[in-house]
Amino acid sequence: MEQKPVYYSDYLQLDKILNAQAPESAKHGVRADDEMLFIIIHQTYELWFKQMFHEINLVREIFQKETVEENSADIFNAVHRLNRVSEILKILVSQMTVMETMTPLDFLDFRDFLRPASGFQSIQFKIAEAMLGLPFDQRFGQEYYVSQLREEDRKLVKDYEKEDSLFVLIERWLARMPFAKNGWETKDGFWQEYKVAYAKSLQDGETTNLDYFESMFLDGKDYPSDLRLGKDASRSALFIMLYRDYPLLNGPYQLINGLLDIDDLLAQWRYRHMNMVKRMIGKRVGTGGSTGAKYLQKAAQNHYIYKEFADLTSFLLQRNELPKLPQDIVADLSYKH
Repeated sequence: MEQKPVYYSDYLQLDKILNAQAPESAKHGVRADDEMLFIIIHQTYELWFKQMFHEINLVREIFQKETVEENSADIFNAVHRLNRVSEILKILVSQMTVMETMTPLDFLDFRDFLRPASGFQSIQFKIAEAMLGLPFDQRFGQEYYVSQLREEDRKLVKDYEKEDSLFVLIERWLARMPFAKNGWETKDGFWQEYKVAYAKSLQDGETTNLDYFESMFLDGKDYPSDLRLGKDASRSALFIMLYRDYPLLNGPYQLINGLLDIDDLLAQWRYRHMNMVKRMIGKRVGTGGSTGAKYLQKAAQNHYIYKEFADLTSFLLQRNELPKLPQDIVADLSYKH
């Protein structure tokens, strides 16, 4: 069939987008010149959240497979998409600069007309957090989390929280990896050998690190019950970080690093948002009834999704102190000829 010509504004549905701004102040006959900026900024955020949602879902689809090879196209595709999420988050952080051109007095011109609407009601952001792996029981302000949502939106968010998050899927993938299983390098096992080298690296006052290392990585020890990463997944993740220079582990390392980048950028966005709210409304409550900047500060401190991956850096050694890998393992981790 002959393809009909596509017109730019029709394709982008600009008639809908450019006519989707309806300032509340105008409805009340009040002049508030910066409400247009406020609306467009938040609409732009929601469009970027939708794109993040799309990218995260594609990565989740990859790790929902029963088998994902460490050096496969799937891994590199996942890394690519996580990097795109990071770039989007950089835009979201920098977009605060445009919002900050609005002064507190400019905001007060229309703020009271917005009640009880609030950015806290952004279900796309809540869904993106849930898809990445922020569990409900680790959220700050659980009693307030969905209380401001319509019933259908509350159900939608809760339904997404029941699905396997990216954190859960990657934890399962790491747990299946064979390279960090105990006992394949020496008769005492890789992790016993690593413990000796790690103990030598500790400074005065860091002896508790060794006790924690033993519970994290050695057999026969009670694994910390508060961790979402299981022992096999923690072993694999640390092993990947230690031996990332081998070709087979570089893709998985980039993947883990991509998750940490996302966590860092989310934190930057939360703190930037918090500081902007402090500047705009001081100690007043938010339009949705929250404690405003105080709530945002607590959320920023608590909502790290991949902190358990970041904490593994406590157990790193410099390269020249790492246990030497057997040649058959080196061969498995290298390019095949």
